[in-house]
Amino acid sequence: MMSLTSHIAVQLDRGICALEAMQPAAQLLARLYVAKVFFLSGLTKMRDWDITLALFADEYQVPLLSPTVAAWCGTGAELLLPVLLVLGVGGRAAAAALFVVNAVAVISLSEIAEAALQQHVFWGSLLLGLILWGAGRWSVDAWLLGHRANRMHR
Repeated sequence: MMSLTSHIAVQLDRGICALEAMQPAAQLLARLYVAKVFFLSGLTKMRDWDITLALFADEYQVPLLSPTVAAWCGTGAELLLPVLLVLGVGGRAAAAALFVVNAVAVISLSEIAEAALQQHVFWGSLLLGLILWGAGRWSVDAWLLGHRANRMHR
């Protein structure tokens, strides 16, 4: 007969296994959500480039870069990095680069509303999770690592 302690340990182990089985889905959802936010921001910047340049000249105070260079770099990053993140190609690097873009966005605004700041904190925390734990099993990175491991064991 199983003791109460053993029964609890078995149930906890089952619960942990269930949570771990959900990790790839959670990582994919985090990648999709954050990628959508940044990609749509990049599309908005592309829609009216003159306004984007004006915003970078007047509103955003990006350190170390001219407003034009900052606009090009920021927009390019917002359009390219989310695609890499969704696919999970260089997932940790893409998440780290978007984390920097997110941090620069917060730093470069002279005034930011509390609600907007909280959004940036949320995005940053999702990106930090992807940096720490990777893009997950449902990513090109995982697929490539699996193929590489299979070739090495032949």
